Amino acid sequence: MSGDAQRAPTPLAQKLAQRIARDGPIGIAAYIEACLHDSEHGYYRRQLAIGRAGDFVTAPEISQAFGELIGLWCAVVWQQMGSPARLHLIELGPGRGTLMRDGLRAARLVPAFNAALAVTLVESNHALEQVQRETLAVEGVAITWERTIPAGDTPTIIIANEFVDTLAADQWVCRGGTWHTRCVGADADGNLAFVDGPPVAGAVLAPELPPPTEGDIFQPPAAALPDLAGALATAGEPCAGLLIDYGHDRPSFGDTLQAVAAHRYIDPLAAPGETDLSLQVDFAALAAALHDAGLASDGPVAQGEFLGRLGIVERASRLMAANPAKAAEIEASVARLIAPHGMGTRFRVLGFRGPALPPLPGLAPVDMPGSAP
Repeated sequence: MSGDAQRAPTPLAQKLAQRIARDGPIGIAAYIEACLHDSEHGYYRRQLAIGRAGDFVTAPEISQAFGELIGLWCAVVWQQMGSPARLHLIELGPGRGTLMRDGLRAARLVPAFNAALAVTLVESNHALEQVQRETLAVEGVAITWERTIPAGDTPTIIIANEFVDTLAADQWVCRGGTWHTRCVGADADGNLAFVDGPPVAGAVLAPELPPPTEGDIFQPPAAALPDLAGALATAGEPCAGLLIDYGHDRPSFGDTLQAVAAHRYIDPLAAPGETDLSLQVDFAALAAALHDAGLASDGPVAQGEFLGRLGIVERASRLMAANPAKAAEIEASVARLIAPHGMGTRFRVLGFRGPALPPLPGLAPVDMPGSAP
C-alpha cells in the first residue's frame, strides 16, 4: 500500500479487517458501499465533504452561473411539457443546496414556472440536509426532503450532479486470460490490500473492446443502474432530467476507483470512511438502463459543450459587467467549468425524458436501438 495507508487504521478500516478475517475478501462494490454508507462510520453519514473547507468542490460551488443555467434549462423543459400548472423539481444528492439556490433564483425570471414549482431534495446525509435547509430557507418555494426518489403522477424534472458516480460497482481483473473479481482483502501485515477473487462466471464484455491483456481492469455496469432508471421513470409523467458526472461514453479498460480527501487524490484503501470514493460513470450503460426503463435519452455531451450551448459565456459577461471588482474571479471560475482539458470534457451530461417529449435543450438524441426519435 502507498504511504497514505501507513497512518493509523480508521475505525471503519478496523471493522472491515474484522469482516475480511471472518468472511474473506469483499468485492469492490461492497467495499465502496461500506466506505460511503456504513451505519456507524460511512463517509456520507457524517462528513460535510463539499466546499473549500471540505474534500472536494463541485461545479455549483465553483460558479453561480452553473446553477442559474440549470434553473433556466428546467424552465425551458417545463415549457416543452406544455407549461403544466404544477411541476415537481427533484435534485438527487444536492450537496450544500447551492445548485438549487442558484437555479431557483434564475427561475424567478419565469414567474409562471416559479409559481408551479414544488421541490424535493433526495439526501441521505443528515448534516448536509441541515446545511441545505439553511441555504434554501428564504427561497419562497415549497421544499421537502426524502431519502429515496419519490414516485408520483405530477410532471417532474430531475437533476443529478455528481450523483451517479457514487453508485457502487464491481471490478474485474484479467489473470491468465480469465476475468476474476477484484476484491479488497488483507496483506501479510493485516493491512487492506487489493486481491484477486474467484473467476467471474459468464463474463460478457462489450464487443467493441479489444482483447484484454494481463492485469487489465474492467468495470461492469453498476448493479444499481436499473433501479435508478426505474425510479426515474416512475417519478412522474411527463418526466425529464439531467445526469451530470465524470465518466466515459463507451466501455473501456482501466481502474477508475478514486479517493479524494482535502482536495487531493489518495490511496482508496488508505482511510476508509474518511475519504470520498467514486467510480467513473459508464454513460453507455446508463443510457441503456434508461432505455430499458422506458425512457429516451439525449447525449451524452461534454459539460463544456452543454454549458456553452446554454450561454454560459454570455452569462459570465453579464456577471462581470455587474461586478467589475470580481471580473477576474468570475472569468476564472467559468473557464474552469468549460476547460477543454479539465472539467469541460471530463464531465459529461446525459439527458433523459419520457418518449413523448422532444429532444432536450443543449443535447442531441443518443443513437440507441429502439429509443425515441
